[in-house]
Amino acid sequence: MPVLSQDESIQILRDLIEMQSVNDHELKVAQYLHDLFEQYQINAQIIKLENSETRANLVAEIGSGQPVLAVSGHMDVVTVGDIATWHYEPFQLTEDDAGRLHGRGTADMKAGLAALVISMIEIKEAGLLNKGTIRLLATAGEEIESEGAALLQQQGYMDDVDALLIAEPSQEGMYYAHKGSMHVELTSRGKSAHSSMPELGINAITPVVNFIYHLNEAFQHVDQKNDIIGRPTLASTVFNGGDQVNSIPDKATALFNVRTVSEFNSQSFIDLFESIQQRVTNKDEQLTIQPYGDRAPVVTTGENAWVDLAQNLSEKYFGERVKKIAATGVTDASLLLKDKDEHFSFVTYGPGRMSQAHQVDEYVEKDVYLTFIELYQDMFTTYLNHEA
Repeated sequence: MPVLSQDESIQILRDLIEMQSVNDHELKVAQYLHDLFEQYQINAQIIKLENSETRANLVAEIGSGQPVLAVSGHMDVVTVGDIATWHYEPFQLTEDDAGRLHGRGTADMKAGLAALVISMIEIKEAGLLNKGTIRLLATAGEEIESEGAALLQQQGYMDDVDALLIAEPSQEGMYYAHKGSMHVELTSRGKSAHSSMPELGINAITPVVNFIYHLNEAFQHVDQKNDIIGRPTLASTVFNGGDQVNSIPDKATALFNVRTVSEFNSQSFIDLFESIQQRVTNKDEQLTIQPYGDRAPVVTTGENAWVDLAQNLSEKYFGERVKKIAATGVTDASLLLKDKDEHFSFVTYGPGRMSQAHQVDEYVEKDVYLTFIELYQDMFTTYLNHEA
């Protein structure tokens, strides 16, 4: 008999969705989960991020000794965007007639996080773990730079880990490898002037426009690829310049997101950006490039008992053997697996569809969420109890 009813499991997800941890405020989520674990005498620790009073990781464990299974989910969500385009309140869990639970973060990835937490409670209360340790790594900052995962890796929480599961939305295709990610900020400095006398100023927008044009043109000739995760990608995602229609702007910025592979990594992109910078900048213009949030690609073989178990259980619980794939999106594995090799046992498998991540009216199917709670209990205990 489960300790938590289906209604209680849904209420936990509802509570998490109501916490507006939009690229911040993960501490509220961590405190909630800490208190929940405490009700069941499960040791949990809140670890604040440096120089922040509102951001934190949470680490919780059940069991003891080897093997150590790490399970991970991030506590932050992305922005809502134009709220007028939503049919449901973003920070309120709403069930529709088709049994879909809507709300920002339902798929990406509070349903996965909640399922991990509830499965650990159920395993502990039922005494299902004969040996080994399940270690939850609930992280902050995954959506931008994975600061939380970087801190946990630096603090040694992955040193003794034998296998890792990340509960990102991947019910249609579990993945064992994915591209890396890096952000780049381009800043242009000019000189303001009245728009009727543009010759007295330096328009900061012009070199940014030229930069983007030449960057896109040059990137078309990049032909490197990885046999597992494919080709690198480049996207211009944010542009800002000027503040008044009749004034020459003295500052403009552009943001880029790149997806890296081993054969064309973050340094390759930096070199490309710098070559375009030199090409388009004249003596009167000032362009600066600032890369940040560099997360390496993850490439494992996917050939191990951990991935096999995930596939077997997908068929058991959902009637279909989910394929293992390489993903385009990035996860905290980029930091958590920093010192692991390609043979490490890693899989991303969780409730929700990747196509729902960051979407308007984001949702997870209720029955899928509840089924994953059962699947995780089976998966974690089977792996640890039978691992040599």
